[in-house]
Amino acid sequence: MHRLEEGGNLHGFLPKSYPVYPDLLEETGYVVGHTGKGWGPGRFEAGGRARNPAGPVFKSFDDFMERRAKGSPFCFWFGSTDPHRPYEPGTGAQSGVKPERVQVPGFLPGTAEVRNDLLDYYFEVQRFDRDVGRIVEALERAGELENTIVIVTSDNGMPFPRAKANVYDSGARVPLVVRWPGVSRAGTVIESLVSLTDLAPTILESAGITPSGAMTGRSLRPLLRGESQARDRVFIERERHANVRKGDLSYPIRAIRTKDYLYIRNFRPDRWPAGDPEQYVAVGPFGDIDGGPSKSVVLDRRTESAIESYFRLATAKRPAEELYDLKRDPDQLENVVARPAHRAARQRLRADLDRWMRETADPRATVDDDRWDRFPYYGAPAK
Repeated sequence: MHRLEEGGNLHGFLPKSYPVYPDLLEETGYVVGHTGKGWGPGRFEAGGRARNPAGPVFKSFDDFMERRAKGSPFCFWFGSTDPHRPYEPGTGAQSGVKPERVQVPGFLPGTAEVRNDLLDYYFEVQRFDRDVGRIVEALERAGELENTIVIVTSDNGMPFPRAKANVYDSGARVPLVVRWPGVSRAGTVIESLVSLTDLAPTILESAGITPSGAMTGRSLRPLLRGESQARDRVFIERERHANVRKGDLSYPIRAIRTKDYLYIRNFRPDRWPAGDPEQYVAVGPFGDIDGGPSKSVVLDRRTESAIESYFRLATAKRPAEELYDLKRDPDQLENVVARPAHRAARQRLRADLDRWMRETADPRATVDDDRWDRFPYYGAPAK
């Protein structure tokens, strides 16, 4: 995303100079459209676009299919807002799942409030799953299911402290399910590392369109077919999320994730990773954490001995480098960057990250001028 200028920030815009796959498909005769949350949040008009990059908006998938000329190839983006916050309290418990059965991640306290918050999150995940099921049924009724690729994924991790808006697995690892008749096999689980940047070239290739040389992702088709295309690393990054630091400051991160390690570079360790302790423009105190019961527990009870460590994990300033041994520490709680036993891994991953930044013309590798702090922010101020 460091190559997308203003497109690298939340609540910004995506410059028209960057082609998007719905437009490229439309140019070859595809009917495109979306419902719900398309590209965003931000203002696509500010980037010189006449419509959302996800395509024209429709009331629903059924509405899209009714208006589409029968037999026309199509690409539809179902932009659910589930499981985005806010949640309706108690919906998870009312659905029959018991709070005591919840497996609380290691970065969250196991209080009753957090457990029920997780249940409400799961309820919305299940509701999203049902909505996807209805779309699959609609494809089947239309006789299009066996001629359609279905891709299900998410734009970020769970909206909880130390998760969303971070590059730890809890924030950056997302679901990915692909149903591709004649290519993927039902029930197959693939452990290879992939990136959402791989989706555009995958979709374009499926339509017989050669992906642009500017696209750094790889088509997933060989991987889905069971052919060898193992990738041993992916790169993760962030700039400004919400506008939650005095001076409109971002919190720039670059990271490399392998099977065994997560190495993180925090470029401005003097800044608060979750936002300033006092509300600046958006959301509230520590505003890169979505508001909800779990955030309230971590903030309001921060002085309690049982909660203090979770508060620090979510909000405290972080060192310039972090390294996590994923086999020993899957929740990424213990930074081992200074330990002699991990010196070789640190040096190797640091060099790999530096090389990738240079090869992809990352401004942070050369001028490091904080340009993302100066890009416009179109998000609404906190109430």
